[in-house]
Amino acid sequence: MMNQKFNLLKLTAIALLSICVFESCQKDNEQPIEQNLQSPQKSSSTQAQSVAVAQAYPSNINTQFTHPDGTFTYGEASSDFGQAAITGWNEGRAWISGNWARATIMPNSVSNGLIAGVDISDGSAYEATYKVRFHSQFDWSRGGKVGFGFLIGEGNTGCDIASDGNGGSLRLMWYNTGSRVFFQPYVYHRDMAGPCGDTFGKSYPSSGSLVQGDTYTVHMYIKSNTGSNKNGWVQVIINGTTVLDQSIRWTTNDAQRLINRLSFHNFRGGKDVSVWGSDQTSYIYFDDLVVNKIQ
Repeated sequence: MMNQKFNLLKLTAIALLSICVFESCQKDNEQPIEQNLQSPQKSSSTQAQSVAVAQAYPSNINTQFTHPDGTFTYGEASSDFGQAAITGWNEGRAWISGNWARATIMPNSVSNGLIAGVDISDGSAYEATYKVRFHSQFDWSRGGKVGFGFLIGEGNTGCDIASDGNGGSLRLMWYNTGSRVFFQPYVYHRDMAGPCGDTFGKSYPSSGSLVQGDTYTVHMYIKSNTGSNKNGWVQVIINGTTVLDQSIRWTTNDAQRLINRLSFHNFRGGKDVSVWGSDQTSYIYFDDLVVNKIQ
């Protein structure tokens, strides 16, 4: 009887030892609990959500629009803009031609081109550089909005005067006086005379005209102001020539002071078709877009 009890105890001890050894081996492959407490890790779902947010709101963009010739799809555009959320993208007016992005402006209308916006992470200073050229047969008509720009706060455009201090925008126009065609800055800011965009009386070139088929390199820099201070900044440089470079008060509401969208506005107008319209379908081309968040 004693031998049986001894053997039973022996077998129990061996079984317990085996369980402890097995569990020890399992724990060797696990993350120590203490490390998790000292350095909390995001759950896989939280990490995925953070990645999605970062992709949806990029702060830096660098693209040469290297896609096969044909329709410039929403998916291709989203990839070029850092997997960003894009509004207003119209595949019927977006094309890739020889690794240039082409915007189509429709005839007999105004505000009827490619008018899109790209979400970017909120920032107080951004810069953008891109190349632009007008088709060799482009009809200048009176003028219109062209290219990439930035929106601040509520993103005032469309003759929505920014005097309430809740938003602004920096974009570019081409304009035709009848004797000269040129680029001009088109800016909405707290101190604008209004109701439509402020050009500051600046133009490029300062004499002579833009040339259809020529390539122009545009650089924009925008910096938010703080409070009611005029310590913001606006800068436009075209083909190495400084067109506009000065302090500015974009907003007076700190809750709306940050830059939050990249604009891609290409259309004729103005509002009056009889003044701004054209009976021709026209094309504008873009390449080498670089957007950097500074602050």
